[in-house]
Amino acid sequence: MALPLHSSPASQGKCLPACLLALCILYLSSCASPSPFGKDVSAYPAPGQKDICPDTHLVLTFPEGTSLQVASSGTVKVYDITPGKGRGKCIDTLDLSLPSGPTNSRTYPPQCDYTRVPYDYSRDFVPTNRSTTAGTPSGTAERTPRDMQLTIIGGFTDGFHFHPVIVNGNRATIYLHNNVLEYGHKYSVALEGGIIMYRDGVVKKTSPAVAKGKWTFSTRKEGPGDPLSLVVDSSGEGDFCTLQGALDYVEDFKEESTLIHVKAGDYEEIVYARNKTNLIIEGEGSDRTRVHYANNEVFNPHPLTVKTNERKGTFPQRRQAVGLDNCSDIVIRDIAFATDLKGQAEGLLLNCERAALYRVLIQGSGDALQANGSIYMQDCTIEGDGDTILGRGALFGYRCTVRNSGGPLSWVRNFDPAHGDVFVESHFEGKEGSPADWGRSQFNHGSVYPDAEFVVIDCTVSQFNPIGWSEIGEKTARMWEVGTRDKATGKPVDTSRRHPNSRRLDPVRDASIIASYRDPAFVLGGWKPADCPL
Repeated sequence: MALPLHSSPASQGKCLPACLLALCILYLSSCASPSPFGKDVSAYPAPGQKDICPDTHLVLTFPEGTSLQVASSGTVKVYDITPGKGRGKCIDTLDLSLPSGPTNSRTYPPQCDYTRVPYDYSRDFVPTNRSTTAGTPSGTAERTPRDMQLTIIGGFTDGFHFHPVIVNGNRATIYLHNNVLEYGHKYSVALEGGIIMYRDGVVKKTSPAVAKGKWTFSTRKEGPGDPLSLVVDSSGEGDFCTLQGALDYVEDFKEESTLIHVKAGDYEEIVYARNKTNLIIEGEGSDRTRVHYANNEVFNPHPLTVKTNERKGTFPQRRQAVGLDNCSDIVIRDIAFATDLKGQAEGLLLNCERAALYRVLIQGSGDALQANGSIYMQDCTIEGDGDTILGRGALFGYRCTVRNSGGPLSWVRNFDPAHGDVFVESHFEGKEGSPADWGRSQFNHGSVYPDAEFVVIDCTVSQFNPIGWSEIGEKTARMWEVGTRDKATGKPVDTSRRHPNSRRLDPVRDASIIASYRDPAFVLGGWKPADCPL
């Protein structure tokens, strides 16, 4: 996340003669304390800066062209020095000797299965790192070990592994544990040991040590003026610096509609929120507002005691860049979500009822999008590997584009009465030499999907496998198509080699079926967004 380096407002001095003002400035300059970071390193927040968002990251910027890497030792400590409140208490510590997270896949025992008791989303308060120890188990999970970096995000007490320091170019961003800072407080940051290693020419150095009291800043006195219209700005000029900070501010199950406007910028953060309703998240274009993180199933795995995804009410997943869980009546538009790692790694994971997405770019690996509930997508793009779309349905896509590097574009796991994935006037493609197909619904560790559904109506394809669907385990699965055309030529494709368990709908004989599946309300349990053109 790019944060500008601000300095405190200078005295205006409008009533002073010019010569006297110059002398005052010269005098103050000669008395100023030297920067605790050295002359070549600047910081955000700047020492003494006020009115900082409480969800801020800490940023050190080194000279242009400096080569940086994160050290394997050193600590970052934050002290609350608010007069009359803080008493110098250490409220956060980042120990860089702890690894960020796992780097090897786990081996799951045979008894690991889907929970028989639906996951409990109810809560009387939202746990944070200030009130609860990260790793505290929820549902039927085991306790998450604390031998790696761990933070609570969005009240998910089991915690997420994260990178305490991330380097981009000549800038190092320090990520405090979520929600440790409060409004109306003053803080002091101490850097002990070399948390960052860098090269100046051929000389390897370490980031400067900063003693307690040398790097201080104060947060804003209170929250946003309009709680129903929030602005997220990576520069620090909005109500929040992060999308997560804004989501944390929104109350659970709020009846009033809340708008979160995310200004153009690069937001490197894991985002997870649950129990949000009547919420609008909008960016300033999927090419200008991007939320991403290096997360996947290895880095943030599911528990050894319980599987995820297969059934409604199962244990939540933590492997995605952005996740909205147990939410309803959500609108997302003009924004990009992405993961920066390969493997099982969704850019966006939705466990939502009545979620509508417009002009959203979703990039992931393994599964780029996981869609559970009732999801409407219009003019969106999904890019990934393998099962590009995973989920229990129902998903309706209109004028969307789905791409992967070859292979199945979906693995739909819906069960009656829920529908699966339906795409109308959309486009699907693989890459040259690695054609894509619409997906699979095969046997999976004891599970079959007799009701799986993936219906495509008046869509185009390129770099596409003539079999259509790679695997269809049950003949009862509804793997149907009508009106498929080649993107380059506009001509109908040859469907003579389609999978034997798939079906080509006839425009005349099956007209009523086609009309039903072109209606989002039919697919999404009676719901259709008010601005849907169909």
